[in-house]
Amino acid sequence: MNGSQRRDKIKELLGSSPTPLSGSHLANLLNVSRQVIVTDIAILRAAGEDVESTPQGYRLAGEKMCERVFKVHHEPDQSEMELYLFVDCGATVKDVFVSHRAYGTLRAELNIRSRMDVASFMESIRSGKSSLLSNVTDGYHYHTVLAPSEEILDIIEDKLWEAGFLAKPLEYEPEEFRDNLKKRSGTEEA
Repeated sequence: MNGSQRRDKIKELLGSSPTPLSGSHLANLLNVSRQVIVTDIAILRAAGEDVESTPQGYRLAGEKMCERVFKVHHEPDQSEMELYLFVDCGATVKDVFVSHRAYGTLRAELNIRSRMDVASFMESIRSGKSSLLSNVTDGYHYHTVLAPSEEILDIIEDKLWEAGFLAKPLEYEPEEFRDNLKKRSGTEEA
């Protein structure tokens, strides 16, 4: 099997799998190294294929989604509740990032879509392998959230307000973050 045939097979496998497939699993199925799979995924992306990386593996992106950035603040022990709020509304938490005064923007991909993804993420935090990125900014952080419609994003925003999680933008934060956060508030500060 040549590289082109292998990439076609990867697309077929990702398209037919109900769950993400790890690079190691794909490598075993195709009898190549995991590095070959990583290279093939990069080539597929460069060719316009929408392949997403998740903590559980690779998957083909589905329908086009609406996107909104939410600035939130909460205690570390409320992270699970926050993530459940997003996925229970049918949204995907694409990433988490912070705007640090000294380091600038620090971002991590999440691609959390389900309660199972939340549980897996929280287990990695609880096990001590990692800590929350928001710890470097005293609990303040942003999430880029994808949802099937603006209406769902509006519902999420309302639920975040109700939970007391939404935070106001600060003057030192990048303007594109502040502008996005003003969207529904009707004021210059959300």
